[in-house]
Parts: sequence; structure tokens; C-alpha cells
Amino acid sequence: MSVWTRRLALSSVFIVAAAIAGPASAQTKLKWAHVYEIAEPYHAQALWAAEEIKKRTSGRYEIQVFPASQLGNENQINEGLGLGTVDIIYTGTSFAGSIHKPLAISGAPFMVRDFNHWKSYRDSKLFRDIAKGYEDKTKHKIMALTYYGERMVTANKEIKKPEDMKGMKLRVPPAPLYLMLAKSVGANATPIAFAEVYLALQQGTVDGQENPLPTIMAKKFYEVQSHVMLTGHIIESLLTITGSHVWSKLSDADKKVFEEVLVQAAAKSSDQIRESEQKIADQLRKLGKTVVEVDREAFRKAAIPLHNDASAGAGWSRAEYDALQALK
Repeated sequence: MSVWTRRLALSSVFIVAAAIAGPASAQTKLKWAHVYEIAEPYHAQALWAAEEIKKRTSGRYEIQVFPASQLGNENQINEGLGLGTVDIIYTGTSFAGSIHKPLAISGAPFMVRDFNHWKSYRDSKLFRDIAKGYEDKTKHKIMALTYYGERMVTANKEIKKPEDMKGMKLRVPPAPLYLMLAKSVGANATPIAFAEVYLALQQGTVDGQENPLPTIMAKKFYEVQSHVMLTGHIIESLLTITGSHVWSKLSDADKKVFEEVLVQAAAKSSDQIRESEQKIADQLRKLGKTVVEVDREAFRKAAIPLHNDASAGAGWSRAEYDALQALK
């Protein structure tokens, strides 16, 4: 065999070997974006999920998590999912509901009764059917629903009943459904991105805001607000969504890994948030904050008439509404 023939044969062997080894050793890097702080369970569980997916796929997928609005606010990361500039996101149901309105149903004030009702919805066919509507429209994949907590109002004055919020400049997330709360109490809704809320409160751009207690602590809103009202007006949820440009390319085996891990991460976050929110009112009292027990029934009665009012942000069918209320 000539030197030239030997070289050609060896080259062929290397090409075949590379073709066999290439896909198995190739690594896909993914970006997971969210707006929450690194101290919050969502971020810790995202880091756990990223490592677990890497491990279960033998290193073929490496997920880098970008917290605290590093890759944009809620609207921007939702847009980024469609553009392919981010690959996985956490997003509030009301933001995804801007794309497919029924997804926002659980985020309406006093729509979900309590944590057990929320879990029933998370595990229901109703949630999966609504999620499918979003998936059919966007081709993205909704992986999991995470408990975000009961939203409470903060301000620099005491609020006991809905009338006490009349005319108040209330920061709300920039998603249509949040207008429902403001409308129910006569407040002036002021949409502001999450990362800008602290400064808006500090400078008096708004009079107050509303978020779950763990978020109020993590974002240190208590530093610029003296009163925390236990309104519990919304039981909020986050969605974990994988972009269509990623999901469509995963093998069935890898899809199963992503689903199992992300559902597990969501369940762990949910339990941690539920546990922590039980303790934070006392922590706020120890920090010198005034924690107010409100007339929650009065707030509920103000909100319920708007549940199916399209002008207040409702975008679901009566059948979906009745199905959610029927869950035990």
C-alpha cells in the first residue's frame, strides 16, 4: 500500500469516527432567564434543575441561569423566547396570558381560594387544556406551574378596606390582568417593570405595590414601605416555559428528562415558598413594620363581579371559569 493510500484510509477512519462520536459528545448551551433574586427558591431550583439536566443527559445540555432581569424584564424575556435569544424562562401567568388570555385566569383577584385549590388547578386537566392553547399558538412548551404566593399590598399608610385604596397610585406588573385589582378598589394602576419597583417606591412615583411576602422580603420593599396589608388578594403562579426552538429539537428521551426535572424543581420551589410565607409576617413585625389584618371579605366582594368582565382584563370562557371554581 502506498503512503498516499495509507493516508487516505486513515483519514476515512477519522472521518467515520468523528461522525459517530460527534453528536454524542456535542454540547448544547441554553439560557434560562428570569426576573427574580438569587436568594429566592426559584433561582436555587433553576440552578438545581440545570445541573440535574446536565447530569441526566451526560453533559449534552448545559443551562446557564440569568436571574434578576439580567436578560430583560418579563415582557422582554417572553419576547426573547419567541426570538430564540433565550431558551427557558420563568414568567407570571398574566404575562403568558398576554399571548393566550385563558392562561391568566388563576391570577385574577380572589379567583383561587387557597393553596389546596391552587394545587388542584396545577394538577388538573383544565390547566393542561389551557396550557395546550398557548402551546398550539406559540409552539413553546409549558413545563410546570410554580406557586408564587399570596400577593399582599404595601404602602406608607394603613389600609383596612377597599375604599382605603381609592385614588392610590398602585404599582402593578405591566400585564393587562393586573388592572382588575386596581379597578376593583378604585386605585390608579401604574405599570412598572419589576426591577424598577424599589426605586419607584423610594422616589414616591407610586404610593404602594403588591407582591407575595417572600418577594417583599427578597426585594427589600419593606425598606421603603412602612405598612404591609395581608390582603391575600391573588394566589400567584409562575410558568416554566421552554422555547419552541429548543423543544422541537429534543429527542423523546431528552423531553422526558426536561419535563421530569422541571416539574420536580417547580414542586420544590412551591413547597419552599408556601413554608416561608407563613413566617414572614412575624419577621416584618420584628423589623418594625406595621402588619395589618384587612377586611379580606370586603376585598373579595369588590373583585368577584369583575371575574368575567373583559374590560377589566378577563379573557377566559365561562366554561373555564366554572371549571376552575368547581375544583376542590
